[in-house]
Amino acid sequence: QVQLVESGGGLVQAGESLRLSCAAAGMSFSSLVMAWFRQAPGKQRELVAGFITGGTIRYSDSVKGRFTLSRDNAQNTMYLQMNSLKPEDTAVYYCAAKSIFRATYDHWGQGTQVTVFS
Repeated sequence: QVQLVESGGGLVQAGESLRLSCAAAGMSFSSLVMAWFRQAPGKQRELVAGFITGGTIRYSDSVKGRFTLSRDNAQNTMYLQMNSLKPEDTAVYYCAAKSIFRATYDHWGQGTQVTVFS
C-alpha cells in the first residue's frame, strides 16, 4: 500500500513562494507516476503538475512559468516549487500516485492547505 504525506502548505501573501513536499512509502518510488492536484472551495479537483510516462512534465496553463515540479528518487520525495503565488492559487493541494500500468491515480495524500492573500 502506497502512503503519501504532503507538507509545506501555509498562509502567504501574493507574490511570495512556497515549496510543497510529498513523501512516499510502501512501493518503489521510481516506478510511480506522480502528480500534484488541487481543489479550491466549490470547485472540482484539477491537475496542477504531473509527470508523464517518459519523464515529461505537464503543467496546467494557470501555473506554467510559476510552478516547478521535481522529484528526488533517492529521498522518495516529490516537490512543487510555487513562485509568484496568486490568490487564485488558494486551494488544498494533494499529492497523487499511480502505477505506470494504470490509467487513473489511485493513491492520494491527505492534502495540504495553501492560502494566498492579496
